[in-house]
Parts: sequence; C-alpha cells; structure tokens
Amino acid sequence: MRILLKLVLDCDADAAWRALHSPRALAELYGPLMDLTPMDAAGLPTSLEPGADVPVRVSLGGAVPFGDQLIHVSERYTQDARGPVRVLRDSGIPLTGPLAALDVWDHQMAVAPAASDPTKTLWRERLVIGGAAAPALWPVLWATWQWRGARLRALAPTWAYDPEPAGDGDGDAPAEASAPAG
Repeated sequence: MRILLKLVLDCDADAAWRALHSPRALAELYGPLMDLTPMDAAGLPTSLEPGADVPVRVSLGGAVPFGDQLIHVSERYTQDARGPVRVLRDSGIPLTGPLAALDVWDHQMAVAPAASDPTKTLWRERLVIGGAAAPALWPVLWATWQWRGARLRALAPTWAYDPEPAGDGDGDAPAEASAPAG
C-alpha cells in the first residue's frame, strides 16, 4: 500500500535537501502530535548520512509511548524531465508499537527545483507499507501524512540559510562598502 505527497515548498532545493538530513528538522514535521527522541545515549546525529542507522522512540504528544523506529538512510541522485532529483530513502522499520505489525516500511523523499520557480522546491514523498496490518494502519498513516504535508508547507520557509556576504578579504568591511563613493 502506498501514501504519496507532492508539494511545492517555499524554499530552494538545497535548503530542503539539508532539512531532509536534519533529524531535528524532520522531527519538527510531526510536532506537536508526535515526538521523536533518540534511543542512543549519544543522542541524535547532527546529520543523517547514507548508511546511518538511527534508533528513535516515538511518543504521542511527548507523553504517550507509541513505539520504537529504526531509521536507515540511503541516497540516490537521478534526473527527470525537470532536471536533477535528489532522493533520501528511509528503509528502516518500526521495531515496537502498533507500526511493528508492518512487514514493509519504505519511505522515499525526493527534492528538485520547482519547474515554475527554481527558488522553490518540488517535494515528492512515497511511503510503501506492507503486511497483514497494512490495511488497518493505512488510514492512520494517510492522515498523519496529510498533517506532515501541512507542516512541510509551514516549516519550509524556515529552512533557508543565506550566509551574510563575505568581506573583501581585508577583514574590515563588506566588499560593496569598500568601493569608492562616486
């Protein structure tokens, strides 16, 4: 069974790609309905890197235990008619709780510059679930993904990162301020 999302987000594809690798940014997508906390004493990594296995505890509202999840990250790069597409895949699996009844968990998130405006991101997600419990869990996950889509739209503008302009190299003033006045 599949759940799909396709959105245009108000941030560039580079910012969306950075957010996909941030455990904290991804955890914010589920807030305040669900909270993800690290199971590892070292805490969450700063960035989700390919090959990473990140165990997290999921709770509802930060108080009611919902189960443990293993996030396993891989990446791929491809092209479509609009240009380059970056895909992050979580092929981990629910370990405990209601979602552990699933035999298949394959979550792929793709980002690309939006065709209508390259300063925006075309964000596509596909969650594939399987197992005897999938038909019963699909409506709950579908509703959760609608919430997630709304959170994506709300949070994406906060993902942009524009560093301050660098100086002209002398450490004193920005480059535009060092030009002689006309």
